[in-house]
Amino acid sequence: MAEPPRRGPYVLGVDSGGSGLRIALAEVGHPLHPPAARASQEPVRTGAVGIDATHLLSQLVPVAQELLDEAGADGLAAICVGAAGMATLGDDLRARLPAALTEAFGAHHLALAADAVTAYAGALGQRPGAVVAAGTGMIAMGTDLTAAGGWRRADGWGHLLGDCGGGAWIGRAGLEAAMRAHDGRPGGSRALLACAEAEFGPVTGLPGALYPRPDRPAVLASFAPEVARCAADADPVAAGILADAARHIADAAAAVCPPGGHPVVALTGGLFRMGEPLLAPVRTALAGRLPHARRETAGGSPLDGALAIAAALSEDRLKLPVDPKLLQITRPMG
Repeated sequence: MAEPPRRGPYVLGVDSGGSGLRIALAEVGHPLHPPAARASQEPVRTGAVGIDATHLLSQLVPVAQELLDEAGADGLAAICVGAAGMATLGDDLRARLPAALTEAFGAHHLALAADAVTAYAGALGQRPGAVVAAGTGMIAMGTDLTAAGGWRRADGWGHLLGDCGGGAWIGRAGLEAAMRAHDGRPGGSRALLACAEAEFGPVTGLPGALYPRPDRPAVLASFAPEVARCAADADPVAAGILADAARHIADAAAAVCPPGGHPVVALTGGLFRMGEPLLAPVRTALAGRLPHARRETAGGSPLDGALAIAAALSEDRLKLPVDPKLLQITRPMG
């Protein structure tokens, strides 16, 4: 009797962000799409030590084991955990995840990555170029794949100090225009005022309702689609907000593009699902700032990028630059 075909090694990809945790299992050497995946709507907590490794592990380990059991796999060749805030809040993860995940799954390789790095890998794979990842926030990452060049980063500094052109930035600008219309100041939009009051009630109550909220960036970003709808309906103030957002996005892309040649630029993230009201000015802004660049559609999501990094690690073909904060690689002994 013929032996059953030998299954290839398995890798695990993890994407941890503000909307929850996504986990996927894939077999190296076979199509990674669609991987077996699970999602949790509970974001990993942050505290005094940064991103809480105990909370992440409590969600990750049982789900990963369930995926392995369903696949009939007895271990993992590599794991890549991509997390929002890894660069600045990831010390607890970097200290505790390597030993915990090696003990749980015997993984030979582990990558701990900023979500901007997994977004890059999902969008462009292991090619030089630049990726703008935009959702509630906005960050651009670029690399020429050399150790000397490393990673080039622009923005991603949060809704108070940056994230210019992201969803929270657009939503805040739209609500400011609504407040201007309410006051009778220049630069206001009656259309945005009507949308704001339909969404949130009388705008005079917005400061008291919005400022204390811990999820303020997400609430601001929830108004960005209203800005896009008003722009599509020819409201000049809303269209101007999206044109300004597009210039910020193009500036960030230009700041991280590898020098020389014809760099590849990709856009990824939920913000760009707003469609032509944003994409049209972004195309115009990119053509002006990066006339020699070639724009590509993102190949996949940050979760796809985490799987791709894990697969490259398992086959010793990772080309993306290693960085102590942005992309840390652990190769356990034994």
